[in-house]
Amino acid sequence: MHGKTFTTHDVQLEEGDSVYIYSDGFVDQFGGHKGKKFMGKRFREALVDAQKLTMEEQGIMLNNLIENCRADPEQPGGESEQMDDILVIGVHA
Repeated sequence: MHGKTFTTHDVQLEEGDSVYIYSDGFVDQFGGHKGKKFMGKRFREALVDAQKLTMEEQGIMLNNLIENCRADPEQPGGESEQMDDILVIGVHA
């Protein structure tokens, strides 16, 4: 890459740690009765709350969370249109 500098970071995971990689699609999704964005703070809080669940259960919980966010009875079909890709990858050590 021209003119770009990248730094490598090594992170030592311990048993029980979880790491997440996600696109901006989840946090940028509009929905709910006020049509507001989901937002990063709310997403991070959801990930912290999900820690007691298995990774499979976390996937189900996050899917339900975004679908409930998109629910909007004032929109055609009763939901807000998905605005972007939504990608969440979680790894549990």
